[in-house]
Amino acid sequence: MKANNLLKLLFVTLFVFLGVAEGKAQSGNIQGTISDENGIYVSGANIFIVSLNKGTVSDFDGRFTLVDVPEGNYNIQITYIGYADVDQEVAVTDGETASIIVELTPTNYQLDEVEVAAQGLSGQAKALNTQRTNLNITNVVSTDQIGKFPDANIGDAVKRIPGITMQVDQGEARDVIVRGLSPQLNSVTLNGSRIPSAEGDNRNIQMDLIPSDMIQTIEVNKAVTPDMDGDALGGSINLVTRSAPQGFRLSTTLGSGINFITNTRNLNGAFLLGDRSKNGKFGWMLGAVIQDNDFGSDNVEAEWDNEFAFSNALGEEEEIDVNPYTNVFEQRTYLVQRVRRSFSVNLDYQFDSNNSIYLKTMYNWRDDRENRYVVATELLDWDEVPEGDFTLTNNTPTRFPAEVARETKGGIDDDRNQNTRLEDQRMQNYTLGGNHLWGKAKIDWLASYAKASEERLDERYAQYKTEYIVNNDNTDPEFPIMTAEDAANTNDRSIFEFDEITNETQYTDEEDINLFLNIELPADIFGKGDGTLKFGARGRFKNKTRDNNFFEYGDLGDTFEFMSDIPVVNKTDPDFLAGGQYAAGLYPDPVWLGRLDLNENNGESVVEEFLPGNFDIREDVIAGYIMLNQKLSNKLSVLAGVRIENTQLESDGFRVTFNEDDIISEEVSGENSYTNVLPGVHFKYDFTDNTILRLAWSNTLARANYEDLIPRAEIVNADDEIVLGNADLDPTTSMNFDLMAEHYLESIGIISGGLFYKRIDDFIYTFISEAPDDSFGPGTEGFDVFQPLNGDQASIFGVEFSFQRQLDFLPGFARNFNIFLNYTHLTSSADGIRNEDGDERTDMDLPNTAPNMFNASLGYAGKRFSARLSANFSDSYVDELGGNAFEDRYYDQQFFLDFNSSYAFNNRLRIYADLNNITNQPLRFFQGVSERTQQVEYYGLRFTFGLKYDLFRK
Repeated sequence: MKANNLLKLLFVTLFVFLGVAEGKAQSGNIQGTISDENGIYVSGANIFIVSLNKGTVSDFDGRFTLVDVPEGNYNIQITYIGYADVDQEVAVTDGETASIIVELTPTNYQLDEVEVAAQGLSGQAKALNTQRTNLNITNVVSTDQIGKFPDANIGDAVKRIPGITMQVDQGEARDVIVRGLSPQLNSVTLNGSRIPSAEGDNRNIQMDLIPSDMIQTIEVNKAVTPDMDGDALGGSINLVTRSAPQGFRLSTTLGSGINFITNTRNLNGAFLLGDRSKNGKFGWMLGAVIQDNDFGSDNVEAEWDNEFAFSNALGEEEEIDVNPYTNVFEQRTYLVQRVRRSFSVNLDYQFDSNNSIYLKTMYNWRDDRENRYVVATELLDWDEVPEGDFTLTNNTPTRFPAEVARETKGGIDDDRNQNTRLEDQRMQNYTLGGNHLWGKAKIDWLASYAKASEERLDERYAQYKTEYIVNNDNTDPEFPIMTAEDAANTNDRSIFEFDEITNETQYTDEEDINLFLNIELPADIFGKGDGTLKFGARGRFKNKTRDNNFFEYGDLGDTFEFMSDIPVVNKTDPDFLAGGQYAAGLYPDPVWLGRLDLNENNGESVVEEFLPGNFDIREDVIAGYIMLNQKLSNKLSVLAGVRIENTQLESDGFRVTFNEDDIISEEVSGENSYTNVLPGVHFKYDFTDNTILRLAWSNTLARANYEDLIPRAEIVNADDEIVLGNADLDPTTSMNFDLMAEHYLESIGIISGGLFYKRIDDFIYTFISEAPDDSFGPGTEGFDVFQPLNGDQASIFGVEFSFQRQLDFLPGFARNFNIFLNYTHLTSSADGIRNEDGDERTDMDLPNTAPNMFNASLGYAGKRFSARLSANFSDSYVDELGGNAFEDRYYDQQFFLDFNSSYAFNNRLRIYADLNNITNQPLRFFQGVSERTQQVEYYGLRFTFGLKYDLFRK
């Protein structure tokens, strides 16, 4: 059956059930909200009518609805870990909806002479209650928990969840890897609406774009249900923004600190203000965050080879096998100012007990101002390396002639760019939704518009080059270095000759329109109590555009022939974090570069550098689902259903080739369409109220990166590379099996353990080969060709363990300690990956699957003072496949250690102090084996401190 026919069937079913629900409404409903002692809504509360064996749980906005309740008077029981049970009387009238408001009171644990206030554990309690009551396998983190870690952005907060590791950018967690699956294979939503990506070449969501203060709850769905988007191969991360409280709330944060790598300040401020009208119908919440960080990084990069080519006595190329050595070496110094701003306005209005609407908005805006100073040293081509001009020591090249370039990255001199490369990233989301009761039918709908963009205006590079003999020292392959044989050459400005100045503008944006409608009806098929039938439809309409340009100014060399003709800056730092042996030296002054009057009419447009990367893509996804949630017994529940997703994709781009006289560019178009049927079954068995076993079978998919689907060709002459698209790529699909056991502790904690297995088909990897001839243009023979291909089949098997608890069994003040542990182990395999010769590679791990991930923290929560030491570890893994095992790039293991503390003067005011990256953990890639550094980048220690003020009034 075609997808359109299946969707029509779902809509017919929808209206039939709506008619039944409206026509047979002979009983009443109960609708309510549950909040804590401060008026903040709580999710995951159990609501139960014992006499009817009927119950439900509260959602993220503290709302719950019980439909089809016979007329009469009832006692409703509300239970919540860490809070006192509540009994609420309610009268149900035929055909009416009764409304109640419930306030939970925290339980205080009196432990001899030490009192542990439940407020200090409230965030953990809220998260665990939500996790416990979800039918599918999830991990939940509340805003209060986030506040107990020194995490400024959502990416750093997410990395503490079991089975998750993050890839960092400039020391902050940016790209999320869930259960070993690449960032583009996971979905990230804001209030259930998909977040668009500002990345130009992939689907990654920039998690460091959103400040943690703007989010109320993080929910990671590791086994998605049919009512969730199917493109969540690893998992689905839903970020829930703050809702209006039941009463007045004012919260402010003001802080500062220092980044020790540059000894520069950081500033941060946050503001929350919310209230509800006297009649309780209208609620509002305003939020704003600003973070201003001046920092940087110290970087060393290298490329390794095991072949050495030179010109023999006959002037012919001779190539010999040698021990691995660095043929390219770079030292980089980054200076960065990162300004992160975020604004939100959330409104809700309840017309009556049956109808409510809400508006949730968020605008994130981040400016990255960056100067980068690079000295790059590269072995000359074989015909410039005479046989007597190099030295082999124990078959390792230790001396050879090289091209040395000194380059400054900057931007124009104006109020925005400030002589830096300005990366302007923005993400905005506007969501309008509603919740309604129509007879026995619960209806919710959502319409959202979201846009992400990245703009780099007038990004400039100035480069000067020379050639001289270098000593290549690989005795410590973790810290390779190339130095001038004649030390005087290093900073001799008169020998560095003008190469080029470039000016580039990049712009990428992605717009998403999301629409969905869900209908839920009572359907107690097995007569065991609660049961529901839920069905609905969703549309997601996406447009992504990239529009770059690139101009080269080579004729300026007549004015600035040598580096001695221009102002320079000295970036040598004796405290360079990679080691004092790395002396940065002199570079073109970014102020000089920014003030140059570059007229585009005098520059040369280098189309091969940018045009193939420009594209316009339209992707429409229409989905429908139906699922049944039933109790099979008092202890066993099942959720079963199917989701159908139809994808239509159209793309426009460019293909560039060379002939002997000219560069030829042509427009290309591609189309792709497919339909995926995604069934799923989830079982939940409650041994007791606090001991739960979950079993799930689900099916998910991942769509290819946008630019991969364009039949384009991009020739990167500077790197001797050709990048191709592939319009015939199939989506990656996965069949997933999950088993999880959980025991929730009365002392607000959890012990959980589980297994998961993923069988993945048609995974996508980048195949690297060599161009066999000059079909892409003169001189392109031998260029590295990069093209995305579908592999055959891959699998992931994993084990997860998590433990949290208050150490209330210890004597005296030690009872105030709590621990948090989780560990994930993965094994993976991948078939169908070919090497540069076309042969299949065996014993391959699936890229981005870290074998071991571990989080641990030891916390102390007294009545006034609290502190936490937190550790985060992820193992090394293949990040990017090369043409063979020697060229594979690995993301190295990471171990972060952070500390935060606070002291409460009273219930409203407290001070805090945080230390991040105590271990000075670098970002590191290695080539082939762990000793062989390909990139290492250090960020240093960051210290922040400040004040937090919270005022609640009911």
